Amino acid sequence: MNPYHIFKVVPLSVLQMLARFVAWIIVKMPSLSIMRTIRINMALIAPNLSDIQKKVLTKDIIYHQCLTSIESIKSWAMPPEWSIGQIRDVHNKDVLLAGLANPNGMLAIVPHLGTWEMMNAWLNQFGSPTIMYKPVEGKFANEFILQGRARLNATLVPTDGSGVKAVFKTLKQGGFSIVLPDHVPDPSGGVVVPFFGVKTLTSTLASKLASKTKCALVGLSCIRRDDNCGFDIYCYKLDDSALYDRNAETAAYALNQAMEQMIKDHCSHYMWGYRRFKHIPNLGNPYRKSKAALKAFIQAHNSTASDRTDNPVNDHAKP
Repeated sequence: MNPYHIFKVVPLSVLQMLARFVAWIIVKMPSLSIMRTIRINMALIAPNLSDIQKKVLTKDIIYHQCLTSIESIKSWAMPPEWSIGQIRDVHNKDVLLAGLANPNGMLAIVPHLGTWEMMNAWLNQFGSPTIMYKPVEGKFANEFILQGRARLNATLVPTDGSGVKAVFKTLKQGGFSIVLPDHVPDPSGGVVVPFFGVKTLTSTLASKLASKTKCALVGLSCIRRDDNCGFDIYCYKLDDSALYDRNAETAAYALNQAMEQMIKDHCSHYMWGYRRFKHIPNLGNPYRKSKAALKAFIQAHNSTASDRTDNPVNDHAKP
């Protein structure tokens, strides 16, 4: 028996309590890798926040990331109807329905924002999406996730050329697919464009699919409610013509800007524990640099980005 199936019998409220306890422990251990990653990410995208503001934001990020992890596991363990039952409200649902009705198909843009796995079951009510899937490490974990997703209407395809062709075919037939566009790609599958003002390697997959098929692009996120009683889904209409530009840099930059707007609405719900900025020109991998080298880069970058006056962090940034 797969040990992960224990999550099927443990109530969500108990799992969330456990996740909060784990988050409390992590925050007390600043030397942990995830804490260092978040600190570096915050230093890169929000250098003007005070130390107190960064401390408050980091705590919120850890809190939400721990909850997202445990909620995703619970979602995989339960039948789709359970996950659908956790959805309380859908904002701008008409945007999603219009996208699904597009004869050129629809591509759902789903960043690592909120509990996106909880949303999968709800989204699968509207058809049979083709989704690219990369096996995770560990036999039991991979079998558990695959079993959970096999209950849905989705067709899982590998993250290689054959998978891309399958997604392309689905869109050409008027179907829909889901892409998490904020993964760090291989150099051959990306371009260097700004993300929250920091030039970094960015995937071109979604942009190329949009350019070739002229499919509808709809941003989606699944955000935990403030009272922790369920989740709300937010739909974003992504119709900037630059998203369909044949120039890879132009389209990828437009997509990054669209994701920024989505993330700003719920910044602490984004997975900032992910090493998104591993490939930065003139710096390399910031997560492997010394404090002095990173500080020098941030100071130089901040001095040349004087035209950037907006605050990339909107929620929970104030103490």
